[in-house]
Amino acid sequence: MNADRSDAKNDFDPLSVPVRPAATVMLVRDHPLNGLEVFMLQRTLQAVFAKGMYVFPGGRVDAVDNGHELESVCDGLNDSEASALLGVPAGGLAYWVAAIRECFEEAGVLLARSTETNDVVRFDDEAKVGRFNVARHAVHDGMLSLIELCAQEQLRLVTDNIHYVSHWITPVGEPRRFDTRFFIARAPDAQEPLHDDNETIASLWVAPTEALAMHKRGELAMIPPTTSNLEFLVPHATADEALQASMKIGMPTTILPQIKTNADGKVIGISMPGDADYVN
Repeated sequence: MNADRSDAKNDFDPLSVPVRPAATVMLVRDHPLNGLEVFMLQRTLQAVFAKGMYVFPGGRVDAVDNGHELESVCDGLNDSEASALLGVPAGGLAYWVAAIRECFEEAGVLLARSTETNDVVRFDDEAKVGRFNVARHAVHDGMLSLIELCAQEQLRLVTDNIHYVSHWITPVGEPRRFDTRFFIARAPDAQEPLHDDNETIASLWVAPTEALAMHKRGELAMIPPTTSNLEFLVPHATADEALQASMKIGMPTTILPQIKTNADGKVIGISMPGDADYVN
């Protein structure tokens, strides 16, 4: 939802821009001193959307994230159930799968468990770290699917432990638009997330209150969906509290901001639902 254009004279028809499905996941953990922390990535300055912004791992829902065969590697959630949670007729499970795939590609964290032990996968030895790093790049490059990775490593995706939090749609007028579902999941033990130095160039664990304070000071650039989801985390002292709260949300209200322009047509900000200048 980047509104950093210098003026509103676009060389595209705003109403013709496709709205692409996307999924994002907030990885949370408990820190002994800071309490609840969330993992954030900085997008590359060359990105076509939200360039340089601090975000949570995520991206577009791709064709590889959809298909009935994926139900065979998803724990505790099928497409019918996922679709009902999102309020869509079908294809809901693809959002969970996309969140897992993007998290693995962008942060190197795989939200999956062993079919043998039922434990979340651990990258706790050098050989395993190396093997999964190769897999991370192969998945990113489209050379390996999550189904193939699960078969190779005897894993299942922890879709049962990833919870739906919010729903944002990029405003009309942006050259790239996304229909994004935000999720939350506990970061696995013995997996250390790290940016990929490709789509993302920096990363950090940060307490939600500190992230918002850094944003206010101009130290962490963020778009409104990111700050709003950080605000959801603020009241919670632990990862368990945040996860429990997410399970009580139900069907989130869809948020579609509107771009504000001045008399000259220059973009000056956005209006949110409930604002006095928001047009219903």
